[in-house]
This record gives sequence, C-alpha cells and structure tokens, in this order.
Amino acid sequence: MHTFHPSIIREYDIRGIIDETLFPADARAIGHAFGTIVRRAGGNKVAVGYDGRVSSPLLASAVAEGLRAAGVTVYAVGLGPTPMLYFAAYTLPVDGGIMITGSHNPGNHNGFKIVHKRKAFFGDQIKEISRLSSSGDLENGTADLIQHPIFDAYIARLLEEVSFKDTGLKVVWDAGNGAAGDAMTALCAALPGQHKLLFADIDGTFPNHHPDPTVPENLVDLRSAVAEMGADLGIAFDGDGDRIGLVDSEGEILWGDQIMLLLARDILKDKPGATIIADVKASQVLFSEIEKAGGNPIMWKTGHSHIKSKMIETGAPFAGEMSAHLFFADRYYGYDDALYAAVRVLNIIAKTGQSLAEFRKALPVVVNTPELRFDCEEERKFCVVEEVAERLSAEKADVVSVDGVRVNTSDGWWLLRASNTQAVLVARCEASTPAGLDRLKAQLAAQLAESKVNLPS
Repeated sequence: MHTFHPSIIREYDIRGIIDETLFPADARAIGHAFGTIVRRAGGNKVAVGYDGRVSSPLLASAVAEGLRAAGVTVYAVGLGPTPMLYFAAYTLPVDGGIMITGSHNPGNHNGFKIVHKRKAFFGDQIKEISRLSSSGDLENGTADLIQHPIFDAYIARLLEEVSFKDTGLKVVWDAGNGAAGDAMTALCAALPGQHKLLFADIDGTFPNHHPDPTVPENLVDLRSAVAEMGADLGIAFDGDGDRIGLVDSEGEILWGDQIMLLLARDILKDKPGATIIADVKASQVLFSEIEKAGGNPIMWKTGHSHIKSKMIETGAPFAGEMSAHLFFADRYYGYDDALYAAVRVLNIIAKTGQSLAEFRKALPVVVNTPELRFDCEEERKFCVVEEVAERLSAEKADVVSVDGVRVNTSDGWWLLRASNTQAVLVARCEASTPAGLDRLKAQLAAQLAESKVNLPS
C-alpha cells in the first residue's frame, strides 16, 4: 500500500516537487497502479518516455519497475518531448503510455502525463490510481523491459507533413533548453529555408529562460534573434514540446487563439463546415471568424484532457486552447504536438504568401486583459464561482457556463473560472474599446467583492 501527498493528484496529470511532495516511490506506485488498470482492461503493454529534467530518468526507471511489477511489458521510448510519447502510444503495439515531465514548471518539479487506449487519462481515472495504491488492490506479475527508441520514426512522421519548398523562408527556433531541443534540431536539419536555433541543448536546469512561450519575458531572446536575422517568424516551445509560441517578423507575439485561427482557416478550406473547438478563455474573434470561414465553432472547457475528449465526441479535426495546446485530428492523431503545429504553420505561410505580421494586422481589433490569476483557497475557489453564477442568473445575465462563467455584454465579455490544478481563480476580459474594457473589469471586480475576493492591482 502506498499513499501520495494530497497535492500531487491533479485533474489532468500527477505533478509535484522533487524530494518534497514527489519521490521515486511515488513513481513506482503510479506505474504499479496504472499497470493494474491496464491489466484489468485486457492490456499488458505500456510505453514510457521522459523529458530533460534532472529527476526524469530516475522517475522513468521507477515507473517502469512499477509497471513490470503489475505484469505489464514496458516499451522504453527514451528522452524526448511529450508528443513523442503520444506518438508511441498511437503507433506501437501498446495499450497506453506514461510521460515523465514537469512541462513548463520549474526545474525541481516533475510529473506524469498518462494515455490509456489512445485517450486522455484524467479526472476520476487519476483518482483511481490513488485509490488502488492506498488500498493495495493491485495486480502482480513479471514482465519485460524493451528498449524501443522511437525518435527517428517520430521525426520522419513530422517530415511527412512538410509540403513547402525552399522559398527563402527564414525562421528562428527556441526550445528553451526543453525536451523538444533534439527533435527541433533534427527537424530543422531537414527543412527547406534558413533556420537559426536557440537553446536547443536539453538542460533540465533551464539556464537561459523559463520554457513557457505564453509569457512575454520568455520570448525576449527569440524576438531579438528574429530582428537580427530579419527572419519571417520565430517559433518557441514549452518545456515538454506540446505548446507553441509564435513571434512575427515585427517582433509581435501571436497568442494562442490567433494561432488557432490561422490554422483553422486553412483546415476549413479542405473541410468546410467542420467543427473547431476552442476553450472558454479564447477571444470572441476566434469563434466569429471560424463561423465566417464556414466552420462550426464550439466553446469548451479548459484543459487538454477535456479538449481531446470533446474532439473524439464531435469528430472535430482541430481544437486548441489559449495556452497554445493545439490538437490535430486532421491528417494526424488528435493530440497536441507543438513541433507538428510548427510545420503546419510554415506550410500555410509558404502556400499563401501572407506573412504572420500581415495575418495579425488583418484581424479584428479588440482590447483585452491577459489571463488574470489570483490566489483563492482550494476549498473556496469553486464556491466563489457558484456564488457569482447564482447572482448572474438572478440578474438574467447572458452567461455561458461550460467552464465557470463567461458573461456576454454589449461591451464584450468577461470570464471567471476556478483552476483545476491550482488554488487560484482565473479571469479574463475582452471588449471592443478601452472604455468598454474598464466597464467589464469593474463588473468582474464588483462580483468578486460580493464574494469577499479582491482582485490584485
């Protein structure tokens, strides 16, 4: 029997701080419990991969030990980005996969992303790992460890998608010393055009900048390199290579919903009327422009597991989040892969002849806040959202409630939701004018004040 620190069992994955809340014994227990789930579902093989963090090889070894103790054969696919592990789960004769990764979190953090039967593994399924471990209700057996590197096959699959020729395209790439570094290097070596690579060496201490491309401070080096090279664009990846960042030739950042629109328009040319899914934090511009392009936009819950599940339910060829998780079932497997997304973006630029800067400048103009995150006690955060929802209902406000509350007004919209992974509330506002944005922010602040929550300055 094994008990986990209560903070590491999350909605979408399992994450903790090395030697504080997360230890190799936890990794072994996760392997044993997930192996038990696989066995009881009729399977007996699981792929295991790991990112570049200092603690990842040890945790990968412990996970493999736990899986084998459950009688599950392990396919060890090696070091690489999370999408490489997903690729293994879809293309190898396995029943699931476990990726050891801390994603974009600090270097002393780590965690586990899990796939079972080519579907996201989250929510109550993750809680079942905790239940099985704490009760000792586990399968036992012996099984093999098979070294099965899949890096070359993964790069070959990415290159199958390349449709552009040497158009003189100039691109700067930044892996942020994350797990996508080696794959980025191999991919760029085979791509047409000129490519400058930043921080491609995998280093789990992240000596240059934090690997989160949604934070402007982390894109300073990329923007400078784009200017120095006179590049057409810059591409950045997060720590485990499942989220993308884009910078245009003028050094302006394209946010997740803008990248989604670029890709969605291209997909809808081949699949008119297709469903495109985006999370509740995305701009109204995205949903309106998808509709204008002949698509069927669906607003859905934030979280990669929720989005993947909705894609399967609706048969959507493409989906995404503001965090720049981009999911392709169009010519791909339905999971989020930032390297694959980068290839699709380059194809579009080469095919259309429209630069990223031109695309950005042609978008409808709105003013919005960034994602606002502020502390709220774990046991209180969902209650606050429910209180706000009740007051809005009494006021007969125009509310979308798929994930928290997204309130539509004549000025635009504001959002309040509880994070599924942290003790925080998340908010965002978007309006057509600065004055409208001020009114939306005031409405949000007033609702929170009624629930005794103050917005930070």
